[in-house]
Amino acid sequence: MNEPDQIHLRDYVVEAEIGAFQSERGRRQRLRFNLCVDLADPVIGVRDDVDRILSYDVLTDAVASGLADQRYNLLETLAERIAADVLKHAQAKRVRICVEKLDRVPGALGVTLVRQQGRVDTAAGSLSPVVVFHGADIARHTGAVILSPDAPDLPLPSGGNERRVALLALDQAAWSLGGRLGLDVADNRTELDWAIKEARPIVWAPSRMVADVSGLEADPIAVALWLAERLGAERLDIALPEGKDTPSLTTDIPVRRITE
Repeated sequence: MNEPDQIHLRDYVVEAEIGAFQSERGRRQRLRFNLCVDLADPVIGVRDDVDRILSYDVLTDAVASGLADQRYNLLETLAERIAADVLKHAQAKRVRICVEKLDRVPGALGVTLVRQQGRVDTAAGSLSPVVVFHGADIARHTGAVILSPDAPDLPLPSGGNERRVALLALDQAAWSLGGRLGLDVADNRTELDWAIKEARPIVWAPSRMVADVSGLEADPIAVALWLAERLGAERLDIALPEGKDTPSLTTDIPVRRITE
């Protein structure tokens, strides 16, 4: 029997906040990741060409990306997302992933999933929503549209917490916008992906996903652009009041101004 060639990541330990129990909230715990990937093609004949193989960085990046998207209650959800991220790559045919908590019991407890091309929804990451910066009262939205709120006109404190407070103010604006438009509000990647797949408009509360993103200011348009780039959006629409100029943005995402 011809066994596929494989690459693997073993005993990769990362600290993260995860878990459904109250005792797990507000504290980080060690997670151990073991991934083994069956390759679609044998490595024979690659001629030492790095561009013709599946990079080990794909595995570590999938773990980092999964942990960056949201706080998870379940290891199963995290493992599924990592598997889907790995299987986006054509060289990956099948992945076996084990995720374990190391600090809950004297040993390790966890979950092992086996996924292959066709058994996970790898298309979720490739769908192209439209991200709309909602800086004007533009209310007619249908389909896979994510509304990113403008900052409310609230004073910000001084003393080093301005960015955190500004992000929480964006969350407040998101809930207000969702209530006004009768739309759900999402603060994590899983809910955003679901809305995209269901082709439903949704409002994004950003602080949970961007609080720890280094170098990202709490500027609402910068935050909206970050989401558009992360999702591979079809475009970023910017709704601004009449008389207010559209800012100059450096991005590969198409940007357009919309009006009522």
